[in-house]
Amino acid sequence: QVQLVESGGGLVQPGGSLRLSCAASGSIFSRYAMGWYRQAPGKQRDLVAAITSDGSTNYADSVKGRFTISRDNAKNTVYLQMNSLKPEDTAVYYCNQIDNRGRPLVRSWGQGTQVTVSS
Repeated sequence: QVQLVESGGGLVQPGGSLRLSCAASGSIFSRYAMGWYRQAPGKQRDLVAAITSDGSTNYADSVKGRFTISRDNAKNTVYLQMNSLKPEDTAVYYCNQIDNRGRPLVRSWGQGTQVTVSS
């Protein structure tokens, strides 16, 4: 069974940066595309960044140019570098394995990591 553990969130001022990590276990990590999702209070969970098994990336318009997704297959870990953070980036961030349409594959989500952008 795949397990996903997110970390790295916190409280940051607008314009600041954070780096999130997601450690995956229980599957052959390198074979799967991975995605970072976020869910703000009262809103649906949305995919904001994705990376394929060969390292191609894609981003939601709202984070393009500010966020960078990367992966280390040797460590079974995917990262999300978030720069120029805005209050509207405040959310719980989750990772998951994804299919070629960006749909999550692992039904059991991790606990997520809270990101709060506030002065």
